Amino acid sequence: MTDAQDLRRRTAELLAAHPPATTDRLEFLRARFDAGLAWVHFPAGLGGLDAPRSLQAVVDAELAAAGAPDNDPGRIGIGLGMAAPTVLRFGTDEQKQRFLRPLWTGEEVWCQLFSEPGAGSDLAALATRAVQDDEGGWVVDGQKVWTSSAHLARWAILIARTDPDVPKHRGISYFICDMTDPGVEVRPLRQITGEAEFNEVFLTGVRIPDAHRLGAVGEGWKVAQTTLMNERVAIGGSRIPREGGMIGVAAADWRARPALRTHDLHQRLLKLWVDAEVARLTGERLRQQLTKGQPGPEGSGMKLAFARLAQEISGWEVEFLAEDGLTYDDWTMRRPDGVDFTGREAGYRYLRAKGNSIEGGTSEVLLNIVAERVLGLPPEPRTDKDVAWKDLPR
Repeated sequence: MTDAQDLRRRTAELLAAHPPATTDRLEFLRARFDAGLAWVHFPAGLGGLDAPRSLQAVVDAELAAAGAPDNDPGRIGIGLGMAAPTVLRFGTDEQKQRFLRPLWTGEEVWCQLFSEPGAGSDLAALATRAVQDDEGGWVVDGQKVWTSSAHLARWAILIARTDPDVPKHRGISYFICDMTDPGVEVRPLRQITGEAEFNEVFLTGVRIPDAHRLGAVGEGWKVAQTTLMNERVAIGGSRIPREGGMIGVAAADWRARPALRTHDLHQRLLKLWVDAEVARLTGERLRQQLTKGQPGPEGSGMKLAFARLAQEISGWEVEFLAEDGLTYDDWTMRRPDGVDFTGREAGYRYLRAKGNSIEGGTSEVLLNIVAERVLGLPPEPRTDKDVAWKDLPR
């Protein structure tokens, strides 16, 4: 049984064999993965040691103290938080060996081809088609939207309709799509921030070998649920210290600018601080629950809290800073590698937070999930659940 002492020993051996000061960054990350110290709760041989998830903090602390490089998790968050747990649970041995190592080291960036222009909140209504060819592979045609990092990605997790003659949830299959295929076209979507962090993706005759299918044909919705639950935990349940994240920036502004303080703003900041601390502690409890298995619907509650707090805190900050809160560094159309909620100015945070209640599942959909699957309330009537997808009105 791997314990904290064993992990410290293994980490020390990694650092001795690959000193961070003199070792190439990618070489170090590959060695860390091979030593089982990438994500310790993963199986041995796949970047882990079959250890409790909670012990990852031991490894991370030792490596941080030694000045070791990380894998730039903000840039590869979709791969780490969504693709990797899905491949681990549903992938074949060959798929795990092929994809997990370069995913973790950041050599291959991933994106998520789920949402469509006509199937956003109702994801199961998607229309992108995958048709099997004579050689057993698949040919995919359709359009996806709101795809973060598609302009950087080497691979994508993709859900497509493989059987239009059954109800919408049953005719979907799950694939790994090669973003370098000539039939993949990525177009930027400029946002309210001025940047094009998101993209729309057009798929025209994209060929996917059957070896890149995850799960059984027609059971893609089941596989997608693993992705979606991990996505919500990744967005709303990240580990931060007390007074970390956006509430930390707001509190720092308050302490640095006493001339701008008012009683009303103080009361609102106190409430936001308490709400942020409650969310942080709830996230810690959720991570402890994850040591016992896969994430459940509770992650939807965390993602809901994250979206609400991000929008309320950024709104408070803009109001508190007065005219300084309206400043914005650069409106040039850019295609950034990721999102930085704490390293930019208040104006950016305020605008970017508007997307938090849409991405990763809209707040309205997540409220339904919490109501039905966490609180056990009666579900909403769904008259289309037994109707073949091809017969649904569009």
